[in-house]
Amino acid sequence: MASRQAQLLSVVAPMYEEEETVEPFLARVHGALADVGVPYEVVLVDDGSKDGTAAAMAAAAARDERVKVVALSRNFGHQPALTAGLEHARGDAVVMLDGDLQDPPELIPAMLERWRDGVDVVYAVREKRLGETLFKRVTARYFYRTFRRVTGLSLAEESGDFRLMDRRALAALLSMPERNRFLRGMTVWVGFTQTAVPFVREERHAGVTKYPLRKMLRFSFDAIFSFSSAPLQWATFLGFLFSLLAFVGIPLTFVARYTHIYSPGVPSTILVVLLLGGIQLITVGIIGEYVGRIYDEVKHRPLYVVGRRINLDEQERQDT
Repeated sequence: MASRQAQLLSVVAPMYEEEETVEPFLARVHGALADVGVPYEVVLVDDGSKDGTAAAMAAAAARDERVKVVALSRNFGHQPALTAGLEHARGDAVVMLDGDLQDPPELIPAMLERWRDGVDVVYAVREKRLGETLFKRVTARYFYRTFRRVTGLSLAEESGDFRLMDRRALAALLSMPERNRFLRGMTVWVGFTQTAVPFVREERHAGVTKYPLRKMLRFSFDAIFSFSSAPLQWATFLGFLFSLLAFVGIPLTFVARYTHIYSPGVPSTILVVLLLGGIQLITVGIIGEYVGRIYDEVKHRPLYVVGRRINLDEQERQDT
């Protein structure tokens, strides 16, 4: 395959309350792309920040027309904000990464070289995770393993949202309208040629993580429930298993009763009731997770609402 040449490279980064990171992030992106020989744009998405992030983005866009800003009307979450940036990107190749500088922009030229060689999706894989706790590293490892086994998708361990996509692959990704989004899994699902580049995940430049344990669990549930119906099958299996145990226990109860070895036990009865009640609540909860997602989808609400656009002329005219 002949080497591909990009007419425009897009770099997309969502930010939420990253006022102190906007300027360092742009400085490193400009430095990383200074010698790639490709015109580029940087699409920054403000996910409803309450600090000075929006003002910092606007100031950067006023100085440099290559900086595009999409300011959402409120906080919609990381994945919808990232989707908003991808939908506004115009490049032949599009890079998505976090705006907290844990994903090094200096890796973009290497990713672009893989794209020029004909690879449609180039994803970054963390060799090290600096500044992260042992708990987060261990839970992340088991999450990736569980995801692969449950969904059957070969999502690389220690891969994140930091990746470069060809316009064809991105178009396929953006054609998927679901609301509960797990973009790194969706990029694997669309297929095309994919390869990995290693990197060291750095510590945050400033601020604190926007993914506490509660949001991490919610994100994990979205990932698994969006790509697999296996939890429903597990619930069905548990139902059959305990029904079988009950049917086996019926003749044993009669035998014990008429051979005078039957001895009523309140504690054992309570344990059985609690066990069955717990299993029922778990299965109902699993069903509820899927029903809740169906409810979200059938409402057909937009994934995000844009409050303001800067340096995106066509969209700005449509807003006025």
